[in-house]
Amino acid sequence: PNTVNFLFFVCYRALIFPLLIRAGKPTPFFTFVLALLFCVFNGYLQGRSLTAYAAYPPGWLGDSRFITGFLGWLIGMAINIHSDHILRNLRKPGETGYKIPRGGMFEYVSGANFFGEILEWFGFALACCTIESLAFALCSLFILGSRARQHHK
Repeated sequence: PNTVNFLFFVCYRALIFPLLIRAGKPTPFFTFVLALLFCVFNGYLQGRSLTAYAAYPPGWLGDSRFITGFLGWLIGMAINIHSDHILRNLRKPGETGYKIPRGGMFEYVSGANFFGEILEWFGFALACCTIESLAFALCSLFILGSRARQHHK
């Protein structure tokens, strides 16, 4: 189930999300390469960890850590997807300029999409209980947290 959660998110982010984005600023090639390398390395690390090294006791799917982590992952993903939807629909076609997003978790935090993804990966880390998943959650916190702070300013 943990591998399925990870694969579901990766497929959404890699295949579905790009098709939903409207034309915007181009991504610098170097940024694209760094993101690609990070995702390939992290995908390998998470996949290898969950399929070759993680060992779970019988009944793990009923354990409170797994259930709480799975719910955190699911809620985080829902916040992330909904926030992305709000952001994609901020401007009408041809419109430019900065707009403040409203609705959903944007009523509580200025970087709701970042908050959702951070929650998602800490939920994943709790459900998996591996050092690798915790490392990814912490990387997400530091990288997305700094982006959220920059966007807030």
